[in-house]
Amino acid sequence: MTVIAETLPASRSARWAGRILSGLVIVFLMIDGAIKLVPWPIVTETMDRMGYGSSETLARSLGLITIVCTVLYSIPPTSILGAILLTGYLGGAMASHVRIGSPLFTHTLFGLYLGLMVWGGLWLRDNNLRGLIPFRR
Repeated sequence: MTVIAETLPASRSARWAGRILSGLVIVFLMIDGAIKLVPWPIVTETMDRMGYGSSETLARSLGLITIVCTVLYSIPPTSILGAILLTGYLGGAMASHVRIGSPLFTHTLFGLYLGLMVWGGLWLRDNNLRGLIPFRR
């Protein structure tokens, strides 16, 4: 049985809302990746408190991963791949916060909030994703 889902093109306002939402995520994650590349003392101290040690090499590696995934997300042909990779990365961050008992709504669920912004912005601006995840009226 073949099912053909007809997707309506995104309205102009939905596309712009998606671009703005995605842009906010991209700016935040690029800054987050950049401060891990340096790495500033606050980065290594936080990693040490989370149980990963104060390794500058690990901080730089995480910064590079963040930037690569974010660049993939920001390029339209690879945006879904970037969103999938960022979802895994943010899930790992959430798991780390659960492990050390961070506050739930401010620290632990921050990865969820960011992930919802990643996928929400992409859904608003990408008709292909709208076809995969249709919302009916």
